[in-house]
Amino acid sequence: MRTSHGQGGGLPCGVRVVCAGAQARLRVARDLNGVGCHDGRMDSHVTTYRTGDVERVLDLTSDAADWVAGRGDGLLHVFVPHATAGIAILETGAGSDDDLLAALRDLLPADDRWRHRHGSLGHGRSHVMPALIPPYASVPVLGGRLALGTWQSICLVDLNVDNAEREVRFSFVGG
Repeated sequence: MRTSHGQGGGLPCGVRVVCAGAQARLRVARDLNGVGCHDGRMDSHVTTYRTGDVERVLDLTSDAADWVAGRGDGLLHVFVPHATAGIAILETGAGSDDDLLAALRDLLPADDRWRHRHGSLGHGRSHVMPALIPPYASVPVLGGRLALGTWQSICLVDLNVDNAEREVRFSFVGG
């Protein structure tokens, strides 16, 4: 995957082109409070992810790593501005992501016990989940690289089968 960031690469600040194989997509940042994204305080952008109509643990690590590459030392904050989704740091690909979904199904069953009842059966559990898996995570960045452990990944956790798309805000504060 190749990424070109705004500011210095011929692109406006906050715009980047991501190329993976033959596919390319343009991502446009929305600056926090309208502040210029390279003012020495915080750089922030929002990316939309399609989660579909199934419970999902979606690995965001590659996008996060691409976004902080070359930024030096600082802190990456990942936030999902939705009442029914969370951000978790866990191992993926070896079954832990499926284990997490199974544990959430056991802990928060998709049935009619929930007082919050609009949407699909058990939708109320999606509104409780962020109390267990918060809508944010922060990761140190050292030398432009995520300082995650060997098996750690940054993941979006979404139990809400009624919303097919989620926005995730990546914010970087330099150290």
